[in-house]
Amino acid sequence: MTQTKPSASHDPATRGYFGIGAERMSKALNLGNLMRSAHGFGAAFTFTVGGTYVRDEAYADTSKGQLHLPHYNWSGLDTMALPRGCVLVGIELIDEAINLPSFKHPLRAAYVLGPEMGSLSEPLLARCQHVVKIPTRFCVNVAMAGAIVMYDRIKSLGHWPDRPMLPGGPLTGAHPTRDLHRRGGPIKRT
Repeated sequence: MTQTKPSASHDPATRGYFGIGAERMSKALNLGNLMRSAHGFGAAFTFTVGGTYVRDEAYADTSKGQLHLPHYNWSGLDTMALPRGCVLVGIELIDEAINLPSFKHPLRAAYVLGPEMGSLSEPLLARCQHVVKIPTRFCVNVAMAGAIVMYDRIKSLGHWPDRPMLPGGPLTGAHPTRDLHRRGGPIKRT
């Protein structure tokens, strides 16, 4: 079975770019999972801050993302060098953070997650232009949190049709008058 390229209205590609990484990441398996998701969601780069990525240890990256997108190992904040205009967005479960469903993603962004057994450091939080939280009852796995954020970015910045009013997939052959009204178009009365 051959796959066809999605139509423009269903293409997950968005304008701009993003990178994703983690601070003080210690488990290669989690980093490998994060990198695999980043590759799948179309990230421009991945990174670590105060942690080290060793390709042979990140065996969870079955898509071989390291062959397709650059990875940066920054030893600390002093060596972290994001592209000009790239907004640093922290992902952390703190009271002051913006709930992810209410967050407007920057066109150019680098998302950073905390370590497996801890939180983003205060200096890194201070450097973030935005801090976002996933509205969960407790912290989820680093790789899963990254995937949720990347999905939300694709959903909010991509060119997807509106969700239908009823459960199920998009409507086909919708009634033109009702479709105009639902979208706020003019209705002519006779």
